[in-house]
Amino acid sequence: MRTLTGAEIIWECLVQEGVEVVFGYPGGAILRAYDALTNYQEQIHHVLVRHEQGASHMADGYARASGKVGVAVATSGPGATNLVTGLATAMMDSSPIVCITGQAATPVIGKDAFQEVDVVGVTMSVTKHNYLVTDATELADTIREAFHIAKSGRPGPVLIDVPKDVQFQVVEDWQYPTESICLPGEQPVPEPTSVQVETAVEMINASQRPMILAGHGVLISGAMPEMLELSSKGNIPVSTTLLGTGGVPASHPLNLGMMGMHGQAAANHAIQEADLLIACGMRFDDRVTGDVKQYAPHAKKIHIDIDPTEFNKNIEVDLALHSDLAIALRNINPAIQFKGRGGWLHRLRDWQEDDNQRDAIHVSTPVMTAGQAIREIWKGTEGQALVVTDVGQHQMLEAQYYEHEEPRTLLTSGGAGTMGFSLPASIGAWFQARKSGREVWVIVGDGSIQMTLMEFATAVQEGANVNICIINNGYLGMVRQWQEIFYEKRYMGTPISGPDYVKLAEAYGFPGHRVHSLAEVIPAMRKAQAYNGPTLIEFVVEQHDMVYPMVSVGSALNDMVRRPYVN
Repeated sequence: MRTLTGAEIIWECLVQEGVEVVFGYPGGAILRAYDALTNYQEQIHHVLVRHEQGASHMADGYARASGKVGVAVATSGPGATNLVTGLATAMMDSSPIVCITGQAATPVIGKDAFQEVDVVGVTMSVTKHNYLVTDATELADTIREAFHIAKSGRPGPVLIDVPKDVQFQVVEDWQYPTESICLPGEQPVPEPTSVQVETAVEMINASQRPMILAGHGVLISGAMPEMLELSSKGNIPVSTTLLGTGGVPASHPLNLGMMGMHGQAAANHAIQEADLLIACGMRFDDRVTGDVKQYAPHAKKIHIDIDPTEFNKNIEVDLALHSDLAIALRNINPAIQFKGRGGWLHRLRDWQEDDNQRDAIHVSTPVMTAGQAIREIWKGTEGQALVVTDVGQHQMLEAQYYEHEEPRTLLTSGGAGTMGFSLPASIGAWFQARKSGREVWVIVGDGSIQMTLMEFATAVQEGANVNICIINNGYLGMVRQWQEIFYEKRYMGTPISGPDYVKLAEAYGFPGHRVHSLAEVIPAMRKAQAYNGPTLIEFVVEQHDMVYPMVSVGSALNDMVRRPYVN
């Protein structure tokens, strides 16, 4: 037993939880904790961000790349509120992070003290759970619970608010608690019943035109082998959500690619014509379904998810299995029968061939398109990089033209669609990727990069070997696309200027390159790959390029705006 302050207990608990890196920014209300960190520098590395939003995104990127809990630290008031966007991003995408914030001293809480904000109230809707700790003796149990909640069930963010005086409190005879955590109302993850398993097997074996819809839950549960076994045993094609990318190898013969608003047309047609959908760890988001009233009208639907609140929330299903996905599939797979499905697979190949005839990726253009640039990045990394994208046209084009063979190799903000996510998230992801030597590449628009480019300094200070590819078309591209299609080309608020990115990189102390043609891409990439530290490549691309296909809001999934056939 030891005598520790509340501030020291914070770090003791993080060490016990296996935390190796935290991302944060100091301030008055968290300063005692930072002072205590001086005694834990050998166990925990602190990354000084340039904005607290960056801390939450870095923790998120680390969590997505590693499968572990990411940790961010901030002071009270504006420091804490700057975390909100990152918390919302993690909440929407089921990413396990724990944020620890300082707070005004307990005697002045509620009295508008300096830098006091009710952060528990502010973050209630964007966290799985949050805490205000008013007694240092409760800190250890709270931190252990927070980590348990963040990573159990459907993962997500948790916030712990620690007043300044609690950090100074002394706890006599302290020892790390070792009792198992069992929260009130918490139940073990259920297994599907024998009746549910039999029903699922019967539905799958009786289907003629089945489809597997693979979501983020496939990656979170580590159910890739089980899902691929189901696909292979039943000869069932698979389509992924954006966050499910990498759950099935891009080269797998039954992989139809991404579904949804900007997904592959073949995948969308297949869903609309299927007689059975097997939804694995996905939530039928509106970007996936199109008009729900017209969604998969011929299909019965099986939904497997660890979060029962997702059942029948957006789409009514015929069979809901509340279970960990891997456990459910292990029960189902042994009884699945192989079927040739010749007619069904032939129709899928026809749709895929139609996609290929509309693919302008290899067409010679006066100015390279963003899609062509991203395809070159795929070639230059041999498809082996961990790619972190931002939000917009480049995000959808990356999903279309960078072929991911492994899980957790595409990190992106899906549910929240958070511009500014990619750069800080890539720094967090690099702390995991460097252990395996995997390259980290950022693909970001010229609008998104200006949201968080202050984190260039963090990348330099940490020596983070991240390669930043700015797709520069001089517009907020996805918004401009909508304006072109739906608002008669009234480009209000979407033309955007920016700095000279090459000079900006040099000002921050790392090399920058600019490319105007496809022939310049690979040489620039080789220079970036040879440099140990952050690098930047600006891609000057066609301004008015579009992302095809596109499902308009209110349209059926197979009612798509398509690229014309390429001659």
